[in-house]
Amino acid sequence: MPIKLLALDIDGTLLNRKSKVTPRVREALDNAQAQGVQIALVTGRRFSSARPVVQELELSIPLVSHNGALTKNITTLETIQYHPFENTTACEVIRLGREFKADIICCDDPHGLGKMVMEGFSPENRALEMYLKKYWDSVVEVPDLLNYLQHDPIQIMFSGTCDRMDEFAQLLESTLGERAKIFLTRYRQVDLTIMDVLSPTASKGEAVAHLAAMHGIEQTEVMAIGDNHNDLPMLRYAGIGVVMANAEDELKQLGFALTASNEEDGVAVAVEKYILQNN
Repeated sequence: MPIKLLALDIDGTLLNRKSKVTPRVREALDNAQAQGVQIALVTGRRFSSARPVVQELELSIPLVSHNGALTKNITTLETIQYHPFENTTACEVIRLGREFKADIICCDDPHGLGKMVMEGFSPENRALEMYLKKYWDSVVEVPDLLNYLQHDPIQIMFSGTCDRMDEFAQLLESTLGERAKIFLTRYRQVDLTIMDVLSPTASKGEAVAHLAAMHGIEQTEVMAIGDNHNDLPMLRYAGIGVVMANAEDELKQLGFALTASNEEDGVAVAVEKYILQNN
């Protein structure tokens, strides 16, 4: 059955190491759109940091951000789907983060461009410092996150070394149970993990299913491409799930189709094989 919806992760999948869309990938996506395929970017990024990528590719379908917690129209900022993170659980996550001495970011402002609310961060967390410098206009510093958080936020986010974040994720999972979902995005080559804690109803898979239903597209007509653990829900949902060669070995052993790396036009290779040759 021809593919009608292509769900693409951004970092490590659509973009190469220089955070660029290569000419071959751009051409493959343009050709897919010319054949009537809807293309959705489905990312763990915040809405405002992912929005320029959608604008560059001139995609009309809503952007899925925050690992599926927030889907918005990039032009009108209309909220298409939102899974707020329940306030009481979010506050518990913040308390646990303080006990673990983790750097905490509260992602908020779901109906605007989004903001990152925080109390500060440890000077040794250089990766977080570099990230925040790029998006400083979105950062709001407060003296006490718990006093600030009198409502449901989008999510709570942490970053740190891979082993430390794995340890913290196990603590959160054992404490929170089914009251939250935890998604880890690992970059072992630089020893960095981004951990997102959000509503138990949110995931990339659920968001892609919602987009498919909006457009009258069957599950078998969906293809998803990703490279990290937070992509698993949409890879499992899609009729065709494709994993990048630069993904961790653990993901490549789960039985999904495989494509080349993001340095070798892996998205284009998959689109050419499964969409352009079959639609």
